[in-house]
Formats: sequence, C-alpha cells, structure tokens
Amino acid sequence: MSGPRPVVLSGPSGAGKSTLMKRLMKDHEGVFGFSVSHTTRNPRPGEEAGKDYHFSTRDIVQEGIDNGEFIESAEFSGNLYGTSKAAIQDVQAKNLICILDVDIQGVRRIKETDLNPIYISIQPPSMEILEKRLRERLTETEESLQKRLEAARIDMELSKEPGVFDVVIINDDLERAYEELKDILNDEIKKVQEAK
Repeated sequence: MSGPRPVVLSGPSGAGKSTLMKRLMKDHEGVFGFSVSHTTRNPRPGEEAGKDYHFSTRDIVQEGIDNGEFIESAEFSGNLYGTSKAAIQDVQAKNLICILDVDIQGVRRIKETDLNPIYISIQPPSMEILEKRLRERLTETEESLQKRLEAARIDMELSKEPGVFDVVIINDDLERAYEELKDILNDEIKKVQEAK
C-alpha cells in the first residue's frame, strides 16, 4: 500500500486556511502532519518556532533555496517563505498526510515536481469580507494590508483557472467549508487510519 497523498492548501491570507487546517488536525489526531515552512519574517504574537514556522535569516533560507533543498519558495512583503524537502519527508516518514500551506506561486512550483498532492484552494466569499477579516486581526499595517489584498485579488483570479486546483472551497460558512474539506480528504484519512 502506498502512503497517503500530501495535501496542498492554498488561498489568500484571511481565507480561513489556518482555521480549517488546525481543526482538521485536532479532529483527526495522528492522521495529519503539518509541513513547517521556513520564513524570514518575525514571529507574530502566539506563533511558536518549529511549530508554526521555522524562523530563519534571509542568508540561511536563500542558501537552502540555492542548494535545491526547497520544494517551493516565494517572496512576499520583503520576506522569503519556503517548504523544505526535509519538512515534507519528516511528515511522510510518520505515515501521515502531509499538509502544505503555500501561496499560488508555490502551487505552480509544486506542480513541476513529482510530489503528486491533492490541490485544494480555500477562497473567501468576496474581497470585502476578506478585507474585514484581515482588518479584524489587527496584525497588519495599512501598507502590508494593501499588499495582502492585492495578492488576494491575484490569488482569487488564478484559483479560477482550470487545472490549477482539484477543488476550490469558498469559505462563506466555516462548518460547511470544513465538511467539504473532510469529504475531499476522506479516502486519504482512511488510508492512514487503516495502516495504524
């Protein structure tokens, strides 16, 4: 039996990826593993190094990218982000479904690899609702908020292109979005549970 397929979750900041991902991992303990990305940005309040991100310097991340140690990487708001091959292998070695939280650039780069994940896009119902969610976080300057909104506009457009994602979930109702996500991943969840 082959191991479970990884899952690529993508969507703009504020669409609800983290909320859905955390709930999925809580409700299915011992099934999912989160691929911890690297970033050169500073931690936000409550974020833990090694759990939310591997916080690192630009030089170290850039060296890893240059050496081919990352399956995908991107620059956003002046900071580098990336998923190392080692982070994915750590999760797969435990026979868990590896969840990768990446932006649309990352999705395109992963499509060039042999990873063969399930591609899922989580989208907000509208730009207005997304902006409200981001403003309510109180973690952004006006400048960084505008950058996130511009990135979201692009992300929302690209998510509509045929063949980019296996499924697009519109997160207008958290419960419905969560049920839809669980249904999509049901076969992979069963694979992990049967192997235990």
